[in-house]
Amino acid sequence: MNPESHPHDLAAVTAAERAGDDVIGRLRAAGFTAFRVGGCVRDRLLGRSPGDVDVATDAVPAAVRGLFPHAFAVGESFGVIIVHAAEGTDIEVATFRAEAGYADGRHPDHVRFSTPDEDARRRDFTVNALFYDPCGRRILDFVGGLADLRRGVIRAIGDPAARFAEDHLRMLRAVRFAAATGFELDAATRAAVASLAPRLSTVSAERVYQELDRMLLGPDPAAAFTMLADLGLLAVWLPELAAMQGVPQPPQFHPEGDVWVHTMRMLSLLRFPDSALAWAVLLHDVGKPVTHEFADGRDRFPQHAEAGAGMAETLLRRLRASRRQIEAVTACVDNHMTFMAVPDMRPSTLRRLIARPFFPLELELHRLDCAGSHGRQDNYCLLLDRMAEIAAEPPVPPPLVTGHDVLALGIRPGPRVGVILRAVQDRQLNGDITTREEALAVLAQLATET
Repeated sequence: MNPESHPHDLAAVTAAERAGDDVIGRLRAAGFTAFRVGGCVRDRLLGRSPGDVDVATDAVPAAVRGLFPHAFAVGESFGVIIVHAAEGTDIEVATFRAEAGYADGRHPDHVRFSTPDEDARRRDFTVNALFYDPCGRRILDFVGGLADLRRGVIRAIGDPAARFAEDHLRMLRAVRFAAATGFELDAATRAAVASLAPRLSTVSAERVYQELDRMLLGPDPAAAFTMLADLGLLAVWLPELAAMQGVPQPPQFHPEGDVWVHTMRMLSLLRFPDSALAWAVLLHDVGKPVTHEFADGRDRFPQHAEAGAGMAETLLRRLRASRRQIEAVTACVDNHMTFMAVPDMRPSTLRRLIARPFFPLELELHRLDCAGSHGRQDNYCLLLDRMAEIAAEPPVPPPLVTGHDVLALGIRPGPRVGVILRAVQDRQLNGDITTREEALAVLAQLATET
């Protein structure tokens, strides 16, 4: 054991830390040992405010539930209890344990309750295996985590190949932690990930999606996805993205480089995105590799947006993303090339563009697309101006004619009815017609056209 007093003030400063320490205090008052553990300790040592706090203890689950009657088990066979603590915070309380046998490459076959030392050694990375004693104000480090924090290294505990064979998801976690902290992967850890990367295919789609989503919303998504590509992890679940590497683009529009370089540059420009925007950035050009052709002396990608929308939907369904997420991302991918035509759009077309359900996401994707390539923002600024003008205008008037008016002219129900109504409304929005009589005259003219 290597308990170490820490010179910095690690007193609780967040609601989660206060709640966690309250749980620890009640456990200790009952005669048990208890510490903060894991990411909350790591983040505090890095000067960051932890979002969640986990507690490790020698109290078995039945004893924890006895002390906290409103607690509930999420993995009692693994010794994990959720305690409803102060300020509406939930604290995960886990009994010190050792694990053995991982037949499914994800969960242990056997668990026994143990000591802090053994509990630390069954964890994934040294920087996540630190304990903090809020009463004695000291760090307990059994695996060299403090030294790795000082060196800026993510290192698997013990034999890296054994750690990743136990739980294949740890390979993604290694990348996420390295990107989130700005640390390097330890050489042996990196080599083990690269060697075992194909085993990631056995992990559930939901867990893979969760880890990738957290990378995209992290402080350096470009570093995370670059690492995924370098280690061979990207191709396991996202071969469509791996195919973007080395696909050339016209330098007059993309002086930054190929499709992959462009996408990584856009990811590096993300600031506090929501999930749908981050995935839209990642996938907006996913259709370019399959539509790439060299014609008239330049690289072209005909209908890559349409192709990419279908590919994005397939990819996100594979990862079990929500229906709302799939709708938002595919709309952004499908529509991202329409912004090139903004200067030539009629007022009615601009109104329809701005009224699209995911337009704010589409507009931000367009801004990032330009910032990550040629740098020109003319169309973005034009749209901002037009949005301000529309906001100051009276509300859009109701249509001057309806579907009943179309059917009254002998047009049979079907798609043509909608086409005619949109054409009449476009003229109304453009200011070409203002009365119902004028609209009926246009309607009669359109009805005669084939």
